[in-house]
Amino acid sequence: MAIQVGDKAPDFELKDNHGRTVKLSDFRGEKNVVLLFYPFAFTGVCTGELCALRDNLPKFVNDDTQLLAVSNDSIHTLRVFAEQEGLEYPLLSDFWPHGNTSRDYGVFDEDKGCAVRGTFIIDKEGVVRWTVVNGLPDARDLNEYVKALDTL
Repeated sequence: MAIQVGDKAPDFELKDNHGRTVKLSDFRGEKNVVLLFYPFAFTGVCTGELCALRDNLPKFVNDDTQLLAVSNDSIHTLRVFAEQEGLEYPLLSDFWPHGNTSRDYGVFDEDKGCAVRGTFIIDKEGVVRWTVVNGLPDARDLNEYVKALDTL
């Protein structure tokens, strides 16, 4: 079961597409976090979602907000994907131990071996304030994130 609104967001430490360590707790007291889980780099729906975020980046990466996108791909795959698509926000690798962070958030599909489309908006205190979880083929509505961020 996915993490719910009002829950404390589980901390994590993952490598980004440049090999840098990113921890959720690094943003505590500083920024709200849009934490987005997606199944796989280079797939149609995922690429569309991540490029839509890229095209609206000032809404998701600014003085108050940080976007973090997590998949179970390796950092090497994520580096190439980010370069190919011009993605300038952190793509985090939940590759090994495989899917641990995705499992902590309740969005890992054991049969498919990947995260489903889960999004969590986490406030500056580390509390989940909004969430949506969609199945693998179902794209999320970017406007819903914007509305949720506007309430913080």
